Amino acid sequence: MLGLLSARQAGLDDPARLRRAERTRRVSSLELNKDRDVERIHGSGVNTLDIEPVEGRYMLSGGSDGVIVLYDLENLSRKPSYTCKALFSVGRSHPDVHKFSVETVQWYPHDTGMFTSSSFDKTLKIWDTNTLQLAFYFYFFVIAKIFVVVVVSNAGGFFNSFSLVAVGTKSPKVQLCDLKSGSSSHILQGHRQEVLAVSWSPRHEYVLATGSADGRVKLWDVRRASGCLSTLDQHNGEKSKASSETANTAHNGRVNGLCYTSDGLHLLTVGTDDRMRLWNSSTGENTLVNYGKVCNESRKGLKFAISCGCNLEFAFVPYGSTIAVYTVFTGELITMLRGHYSTVNCCVFQPHFQELYSGSKDCNILAWIPAPREPVPDNISEECLPQQHLNPAYEDAWSSSDDEG
Repeated sequence: MLGLLSARQAGLDDPARLRRAERTRRVSSLELNKDRDVERIHGSGVNTLDIEPVEGRYMLSGGSDGVIVLYDLENLSRKPSYTCKALFSVGRSHPDVHKFSVETVQWYPHDTGMFTSSSFDKTLKIWDTNTLQLAFYFYFFVIAKIFVVVVVSNAGGFFNSFSLVAVGTKSPKVQLCDLKSGSSSHILQGHRQEVLAVSWSPRHEYVLATGSADGRVKLWDVRRASGCLSTLDQHNGEKSKASSETANTAHNGRVNGLCYTSDGLHLLTVGTDDRMRLWNSSTGENTLVNYGKVCNESRKGLKFAISCGCNLEFAFVPYGSTIAVYTVFTGELITMLRGHYSTVNCCVFQPHFQELYSGSKDCNILAWIPAPREPVPDNISEECLPQQHLNPAYEDAWSSSDDEG
């Protein structure tokens, strides 16, 4: 670190190198924060979490009890030990509370004045954060539980005139709802079973990825009438002797988790075949990264996260009562984060301070923060310290050709 600081001070190194190296160190040293608690409000399992992208200060949670809670993550007391307080909750006494389990909560991507929630009660609700009033809701008359909802994340361009919400339900159809008009804009048809995961591309605002219980992952261009761009194939077109059943399937089980990398160049998928796969989002090619067995027994959507701004990105995947941390591009299992007493349902990454929050069936939300650096005594130089073997995942992979904005 001192070498990086010296090179930066002398103008010999790019500031992005120091920034990415420190982010990588912080993410790779995540541990359970014993000094920070998240106020326990939910009376049953926590299904979903989302941190607003503007300040990274406010977090939403949704539970199996139908309750929605808003937390302030900032330490207003300035004390070493503190509790992240709930600012408000949509509890059972609220007139517009969800009747059944809340499966997704998500902030409107461009400000904190609005958020969405969806539930097994077949409703998608749009909330005004300031008044905690229901602004609008969509009701899906088909016999279809809502598994996942995602709001388009990019501003401008194709979505200047409207904002779309993609909804995956027990029906094989993906519905796109327009927040401005309050109506369903169109339907994407192609899956054969329930849709368990959807994700908008952060690179192309009109591209949507969907995962289904039929084992397929489809990429859609919502501007086109035909819609579907491609169906990802785990064999990359190389059919085996018994491939007639598995052709053009991404997994040999239900696909219940999708997550793009922050640059949108790759898509990570998880399935109930206990496999995780990394795809080139431009070509649709399976990169064949081997993550080993990724235990996944969830019958619903699995909400995992990917880091942002590191030398090599990390994936945080619920793994029973733990969270498995993998390097995205090499597949190495870095560590297992242990602290929950029951199955972990979701986790969300806070990129501003490289923190992780997780929700579980044990009704708790845990905070994972980077381990503090051990101070070096003034009379000892960095060169005198014992040199430890450095995991290749932590080494700097930055090059000057990267576009750092």
